[in-house]
Amino acid sequence: MKNDTNDHIANQIPAQAHEKITLAISGASGVQYGLRLLECLLQSGRIVYLLLSQAAYDVIDLETDLQLPENRDIASVHAFFCDMFNVDTSQLIYLHEKEWTAPIASGSGITDAMVICPCSSGMLSAIRHGASNNLVERAADVALKEKKQLICVARETPLSIIHCENMLALSQCGATILPASPGFYHKPQHINELIDFIVARVLDHLHITHDLIPRWG
Repeated sequence: MKNDTNDHIANQIPAQAHEKITLAISGASGVQYGLRLLECLLQSGRIVYLLLSQAAYDVIDLETDLQLPENRDIASVHAFFCDMFNVDTSQLIYLHEKEWTAPIASGSGITDAMVICPCSSGMLSAIRHGASNNLVERAADVALKEKKQLICVARETPLSIIHCENMLALSQCGATILPASPGFYHKPQHINELIDFIVARVLDHLHITHDLIPRWG
């Protein structure tokens, strides 16, 4: 996942910016968005709590060449991603979706914001209805009730009325719905530039300085 655009991520954290961020990757197509966002967050010096839904493992296998540990145990997956992005184990914390004692499962936890990237339509529905069947859903529920930032990078098309109503309800609860719909005004030449377009918008909403894409105007 490393490439030249890493030089465009600020590695000094302004006082007003989020320092600890929960990043969840759900089972929607487009895991490249989540993996690239993870890379940029770590490059910026943030502490990241990483969550993968069960379906996300399957999508990573389908859409990338990554070979995740077959046993999927916490220690192995944690070591895999720390090695992949060359970061210390204290900066990237991997959590299993059934790890209910994790800090992000409680309002007294310590993260500043949460991003679900990509966010499946099923995940949107579960969060909207407060299901909290796993740690991803519970962490999102906590973010909403504690009035912390929750960004959902929705990846579905076309959208049914159910999808639209779920997005509207979450938006009314304070979540940011950020569909994975890259623009083309920067005249992208490679698929990575389309991925970076969405990642850049997420970073903007997290108040993380970057120069991934040209600014409009």
